Amino acid sequence: MLTKEWLDQLPLSVIQSIQPVSGGDINDSYRVETSEGPFFLLVQPNHDASFYAHEVEGLTLLSQAALVPEVIATGQISGDAYLILNWVDTGQGSQSALGEMVAHVHQIHQDRFGFNHDVLNVKLPKINTWQSDWPTFYLTQRLDVLVKRAENHQLWNSQRDQHYAHLRAIFESYYKDRSIVPSLLHGDLWSGNYLFTSDGNPMLIDPDVFYEDRELDLAMTTIFGGFDENFYSAYTATYPLEPDFKERLPWYQFYYLVAHLNLFGEMYGGAVDQILNHY
Repeated sequence: MLTKEWLDQLPLSVIQSIQPVSGGDINDSYRVETSEGPFFLLVQPNHDASFYAHEVEGLTLLSQAALVPEVIATGQISGDAYLILNWVDTGQGSQSALGEMVAHVHQIHQDRFGFNHDVLNVKLPKINTWQSDWPTFYLTQRLDVLVKRAENHQLWNSQRDQHYAHLRAIFESYYKDRSIVPSLLHGDLWSGNYLFTSDGNPMLIDPDVFYEDRELDLAMTTIFGGFDENFYSAYTATYPLEPDFKERLPWYQFYYLVAHLNLFGEMYGGAVDQILNHY
């Protein structure tokens, strides 16, 4: 629990109480009651203020087309990074509204793939050097990076590598003469990263933004569930997909499954192999 001395340094009015809440695996998360109402506090021990810079940047970019939490303040206290957001009371809402909102986010375009800085998470490094060629970006700066890390941590083998080489060649050939428009992506679009406010509006939280093929975001929605047919119908009505999306889907599911292989180990090996064995 945070000390009173630490809490007194937050840029908030009189703090009345603080309660730990669920906030994911990475941050310490709290509901902070103040004389001006409740706030959501994220703390990352032993990091400087820059730890939350990418999340703040992502919320700002997503806010062009989506409802997101309001950033109240961010900084560092006694060697711990913190981020304060407005507190959001949750409720029930429409998957159709969520799908339409995500489609509007994906209609924010760039002229290249990548982002203006790398995100060098120890287990999931993202090399975001700008590229005009989609297969070059996706293969060398996304898949190869994670496969190499899996190799270095004894989570890869020669059989996987042989199938991966085939998948890689097919992907490169498929996109050789196809044009992909770089879209703003949430970057981690699973069911834990959206909510509905108390008045039923969809909201996106905890982004990891970059500009890539929008089908990568959609692939993440298919892995753990939480998005129903109304979501996809509203999405495609707002921003139609290119034909044969389902044929391309495994190439993008593969990225997230290799990411989870790196995060959680061989418990995701079977899912990785299930895709690889088709190539």
